[in-house]
Amino acid sequence: MNADKIAQIKAGMAYEGSRKAPPEGFPALPVIPPRRYTDADFYQLELTHVWRKSWIFAIHGDEVPERGSFIRWNLMGEPLLFVRGNDDVIRCFYNTCRHRGAPVATAERGNADGFVCGYHGWTYSLTGDLVNLRDKRDFVGLDTNCRSLIPVRCESIGRYVFINLDSNGMTLAEYLGQAGVTLNEHRADDLRLVDRKAYHIKSNVKVVLEAFLEVYHIKSIHADTVDRFLDHRGTVINLWPNGHSQMITPRRAERADWVDPGTIGLPLMESADEIVKTTTMQTFFYPNMAMAWADAGSPAMVFWPTGVNTSICEVLWFAPSWGDGPRPAVWDTRFRNFERILMEDVQFQEDIQHSLESHGYRGSTLNYQERRIYQWHEEADRRIGDAVPAQMRVEPVLEPFIERD
Repeated sequence: MNADKIAQIKAGMAYEGSRKAPPEGFPALPVIPPRRYTDADFYQLELTHVWRKSWIFAIHGDEVPERGSFIRWNLMGEPLLFVRGNDDVIRCFYNTCRHRGAPVATAERGNADGFVCGYHGWTYSLTGDLVNLRDKRDFVGLDTNCRSLIPVRCESIGRYVFINLDSNGMTLAEYLGQAGVTLNEHRADDLRLVDRKAYHIKSNVKVVLEAFLEVYHIKSIHADTVDRFLDHRGTVINLWPNGHSQMITPRRAERADWVDPGTIGLPLMESADEIVKTTTMQTFFYPNMAMAWADAGSPAMVFWPTGVNTSICEVLWFAPSWGDGPRPAVWDTRFRNFERILMEDVQFQEDIQHSLESHGYRGSTLNYQERRIYQWHEEADRRIGDAVPAQMRVEPVLEPFIERD
């Protein structure tokens, strides 16, 4: 981040902290219709048009570290298989034999020279090609070149591997735009995967992820943790095309020089600039990943729908390498401290879902600080299009505030 951008962010934080009302011209955000969180048909529309047609972060390169390394993956409800080829390219396929649908990989992860279906022995290379099958003489006119494993669009930024279940559309770089630039600025090729843990939540996925799109809540539920350090009123928000966004929250003046004791001794990101070191900067990759940048290691929250009223929140940590050997013990303390904050964030989710399903909920009333939430819904409707029922649409009002440079 160059000096002009840093100066711009500082000026923005000063402005946000001093304003007495929303900026002139910012609209009152319309109420979010309640059934968007509870309606089974609308949930299916989101799955089809948002989740299945977005570039979504799936795995980190460290999860398939060597040639022949593979991992099974099903967080999108599809049986997928990631494998690193002999050319070091990471590919994604449906874990589905082209004969009669059995899985070609049954172990959750491992290393292989290729994949053999355990049902009838059809054999595939690391690039998904069908290379052998039993009793080929009995198949009339079989063209093995047309029976490769079905690929899934798979592209990477550094070690971050994204997939798109839609075979058409823009490239990953085009889709992510400024969010992808930010990922690259922070050495996406250098950071290693430290930990990955999943939490099952009893609420619609939007209820969970919306907690990470605003800091309006921190004085209430983080009074003894995050609120001691951050000045939420100075938060600067950038809305970007395709639903992506960024939120930068300054520290309280009295905490400007604070250093997290849980990071002392850990290697630091060489790319960390003044903003990363002195604020909480979080980038949101639409539709489901929020990355909070920190120079000693960055947590990412990744949210997955599993039903109308159930979801998964994954927490992944990425950090500069500490060298050979096991990760430093200080990381365990850091995980526990972060989990405490996470539990504060999700403590009300199940109760909120019950309220959303009640007759007492008439829709969400959002403020200027919560505009990233409204942007999420606007973007969903843009993708779903005319299929959104009239009574469940959100009015598009944020276009003038989306930065397209």
